[in-house]
Amino acid sequence: MPAFNALLAYKWLIWQKSKSMFISKETLPEIKKVCVIGPECTGKSELSVFLANHYKTCWVPEYARAYLDKLGRPYQDHDLIKISHGQARLEDEWLNDANKIIICDTNLLTIKIWSEHKFSSCSEEILQLIKARTYDLYLLCYIDVPWVQDPQREHPDKREHFWQIYKNEVINSGVPYVEIGGDWNTRQAKAIEAIDGII
Repeated sequence: MPAFNALLAYKWLIWQKSKSMFISKETLPEIKKVCVIGPECTGKSELSVFLANHYKTCWVPEYARAYLDKLGRPYQDHDLIKISHGQARLEDEWLNDANKIIICDTNLLTIKIWSEHKFSSCSEEILQLIKARTYDLYLLCYIDVPWVQDPQREHPDKREHFWQIYKNEVINSGVPYVEIGGDWNTRQAKAIEAIDGII
């Protein structure tokens, strides 16, 4: 009988060890999602890379840029749906490699803003994707940096207009946000202070 109990105990230990190899999403450490957002040419990508290096984590690039580079024609409203799914997929994939936080270089609010600007509406499919995704902090980049011409940037004359739209969208999201402006060192310091406040 004692030998039988020892065998059961051994099997139970093996079973417990095997369970630990398969970690469910519920037992994963919570990853804070920080989105760097704002109008065109406000230093979002540069800040995202800096923050990822600072916190030794990964950052999610803007999916639209690669998509549009390969498109070879003006984008249409149906392209924005594909871009939205691609952006969401990138976030989910990089989440597995994140260290406490993940830095997102823009998100689906940008797709919504551009869809409403260019096509006067936004697909319900995109709106549902937005509702399904959560963030812990927005870093809202201000327009007080020089405009740099880029084939994918469209409106150097409407920076204030888009700033107000982005600000309203971020406020309406209900997610905490911090405005990021000033010189490069000031922007870095503001961003770090804001992120440290949530982790």
